[in-house]
Formats: sequence, C-alpha cells, structure tokens
Amino acid sequence: MRPFIFLEPRAVPSRRMRYGSPLLAALLTLAAGWCLFAAQGQPPWEAMRIFFIEPLADRNGWAELMLKATPICLIALGLSACFKANVWNIGAEGQMLMGGIAASGVALYVEPGNPAWMMMLMIGAAILGGMLWAAVVATLRTCFNTNEILVSLMLTYVASNILIYLVSGPWRDPMGMNFPLTRQFDSDALFALLADDWHWTFWQGTRLNASVLLVPPLVAAMWLFQQKSFSGFKMQVGGLAPLAARYAGFSESGAVWLGLMLSGALAGLAGVGEVAGTIGQLQSSWSPGYGFTAIIVAFVGRLHPVGVVLASLLMALLYLGGESAQTALHLPKSISSVFQGMLLFALLGCDLAVHYRLRLTRRTMFSPMQGGQ
Repeated sequence: MRPFIFLEPRAVPSRRMRYGSPLLAALLTLAAGWCLFAAQGQPPWEAMRIFFIEPLADRNGWAELMLKATPICLIALGLSACFKANVWNIGAEGQMLMGGIAASGVALYVEPGNPAWMMMLMIGAAILGGMLWAAVVATLRTCFNTNEILVSLMLTYVASNILIYLVSGPWRDPMGMNFPLTRQFDSDALFALLADDWHWTFWQGTRLNASVLLVPPLVAAMWLFQQKSFSGFKMQVGGLAPLAARYAGFSESGAVWLGLMLSGALAGLAGVGEVAGTIGQLQSSWSPGYGFTAIIVAFVGRLHPVGVVLASLLMALLYLGGESAQTALHLPKSISSVFQGMLLFALLGCDLAVHYRLRLTRRTMFSPMQGGQ
C-alpha cells in the first residue's frame, strides 16, 4: 500500500477558491520572491521591505502608485469585458499606442485655446484611435473568422512601428537633438495637476494629475454594464455558452464587436492619460508594457471591476518595487517583470483548485507474478 494523490473534478466550481486563489497566488509569489532575493545574495527581509514597503513610505510614492495603476486599470477594465465574451484581445498595447498617437496629433496640430475643449478633443481622438485599431481585429474575426489572438498581437507591432516612424520623421522635434520624440505639448493639452489646478494640497510636490479621476466613474460604469445591463448579460452568455446564446438569438458578431470596441476605447483612453499626463509629449518608447500587464491584472481581478482595481494597484507596486530594488539593491529593473510572471504562474496553478480538489488514497502495488497467480 502506498499513498496516491490525484485531482478529482468538482461537480460545481468552488466559489470560495475562485476568489481565494488570487490571494493564495499572491502569498506564493511573496514566498517565491523571498527565495529569489536569497538566491541573489540579498537579505530577504530587507529586500522585501525595499521592494514592497519603501516605495509607499511617503505621499510621493502613493502618487506614483496611482499614476502607474491608472493606465493598467483602464486597459484591464476593457479586457475584462472582452474576455467575458470569450474574445481574446491580446493587442491592447497597440490600441493604447494608437490612442496616444491620435491624442498627440490633436495636441500638435490643433491651435491651443480653451483647455477643457482641447482635453475633450484629445480624449475623443484617443478613444477613436483605440477603437479603430480594435475594429481591424473585429472585422477580420467576424468576416473572415481569423484568430483574434494572433491578429491583435501582430497589430501591436504595427502600431509600434507607426509610432517610431512618426517620432523619427514628420513629428520629430527639430530642437530635440535628433532624439525620436515630439515637442513638448502646450499646457492646454496636458492634464491638470491635482495639487496646482485642483487645489488638492495634500498632493503638493507630486506628479499626480487629473487623469486618475477617470478611473472611479469608469469602474462604476463597467460594473453596471457587466452586472446590470442586458448587453453585458448577452456578452457573458455568449462567452460561457455560445450555443445557448445562438439559440436565444444573441448575435455572436455583435458580442465580438462590443467587447473589442470597449477594450479599444479604454486602451486608447489609457494612452492619452500617459502622453498628456506624466510624459507631456510623444516618445518612441513611452509604455513599459502596460497593455500586456493588464492581461494579468484582468485575470488576477477575476474579470470584476473592483478586483481589477485591486490587482492594478498590486501590479503598479511591482513596477515601483522594481525601480526601488534597482536603486537600493543594484538589481535589474526587470525584476518587477519576474514578479509579474511568478504571480501569473502561481495564479494558474491555484486556479486548478477552482475546478478540481486534491484526493489522497492508498493503492496496492501488485507484481506481474502476483497478478498471474
């Protein structure tokens, strides 16, 4: 007799593990990070403090946390709608780049005037740019049944090359010493600082700007859309039970278009928040990969708007922790990407417990001779 461990399918997915596995995955990531720092020859306690606590030691750290979490959250909100409809949009990075490009075109070529109207034009252009880039994916999926994963991913590299062409050629700042970037945007084309223009004195001395104010109403709107609207219900049915959705007369192509348009719009909105917020110009490489990070955030947040907010803050902290570790511990900044990868793999492993449970049994081993007797 010897113990035997196997996975037994659950009759019903575990609701407790569905929401508990992200917390368990976070704990496993912390444990793996502890081992990683020890393997690097760093004191684990001190390294973990520098990575997770020191970035939030003052209000500037909290301001940077919200600035980094804002674009991740906006993109992940749109991806959550897509994924619930079983539409796998992997190209939100490209849609964000196109949103930033469209907003930058307005900032560079529209005469400055009323700041409110200028910002509204830039936001509208960014949303339209992201939606048009996502519409390419939707058209190819619904008309030619192409794989949206490959199409959206490849379009990301197309968007990146369009960006490089513009900032290296027609939009390049003639006074920029041949660096691939545009001129600085006028003040009318920038999001207002909360400390200066909004008189939020607590954030005095930080870079926190009004782009973060886009998140709360959009989180509420996405919650209402997913949980209370008929369109959101049709998208969820189409994702969970395509045959039932078809029998009920729900349009599959309509769900694809709606999911991708929402995703593209919010990704484009994230783009304008970056180029007209913390950066103030268009550069050849202004995104550290927020569009790809948002994919992890959507799943860690369980495709729920509130969960997405919490997961976005966690991912933003990993970015800040990587910068802090680079400065204090002389580790590569890419260690934040290592933590993101560990979190994703831990989540995938923990998600097994949603549909399966571990069983321990005892079985007897028979030799071939005994079997013949």
